[in-house]
Amino acid sequence: MNSKLRVGVIFGGRSGEHEVSLRSAQSVMAALDRAKYEVVPVGITRSGRWIRGDVMQALTSGDETAVQPAPILPYAAADSAAPFDVIIPVLHGPYGEDGTVQGLLEL
Repeated sequence: MNSKLRVGVIFGGRSGEHEVSLRSAQSVMAALDRAKYEVVPVGITRSGRWIRGDVMQALTSGDETAVQPAPILPYAAADSAAPFDVIIPVLHGPYGEDGTVQGLLEL
């Protein structure tokens, strides 16, 4: 049994602050203790597509060929069906700071 908490980090997005979100998410993920947490990055492209895999590389390079689509519901966005214990939305601007994603997560 995995004793690590499963943490989803959602970043990117459709706003003009997309790059700021990427940098913020890198800082958040670097600060999380991998001995305590299973960190699962969930990216959102500029077009609003949710992706998984090598998300940070895909979003910073603009090459999305190496990533897989992720369902909109983040609990199903990782390789296994295990739900997240916590989700950290690291989104800036519209569709991020306006509560849109938090509302989706509450559903």
